[in-house]
Amino acid sequence: MKARKITPCLWFDTQAEEAAQFYCSIFPNSRVLRISRYGEAGREIHGMPAGSVLTVAFELDGQEFTALNGGPVFRFNEAVSFQASCDDQEELDYYWDRLAAGGDEAAQQCGWLKDRYGLSWQIVPAVLADRMTDADGRKSERVMTALLKMKKLDIAALRQAYAG
Repeated sequence: MKARKITPCLWFDTQAEEAAQFYCSIFPNSRVLRISRYGEAGREIHGMPAGSVLTVAFELDGQEFTALNGGPVFRFNEAVSFQASCDDQEELDYYWDRLAAGGDEAAQQCGWLKDRYGLSWQIVPAVLADRMTDADGRKSERVMTALLKMKKLDIAALRQAYAG
């Protein structure tokens, strides 16, 4: 039995289309694929007006997502986050600044941020995983010490900590 592609489904109150457009405006090679709408069927259960957006299928740089307008029952939390791996400080700043705009500033720590919809993101340098798992534990420890003092990650400072 072959598994089909895994597609994250993000539960929103009523902002699925707005959020999909927002994310597509930030990431390259991104687009809204399809929008489905609530009908009269099941209205006594879902309570959504006929014609309002049910789901939005969209791609962020080739990764497919579904955004669902399911009402205010569930909220995002940090138990699930998305990592954006960046090659340099310019790219890291670009994603951080756009995703953090209007988000929860108190939730910004160690490269993590919470966007305006409450979704958690990790905006990290592509080399961070290698630096954190270096065979020389002293290097990894210095990187961790530097990282813990940051909100938005500073690649030059992490590089300096790694080098000692």
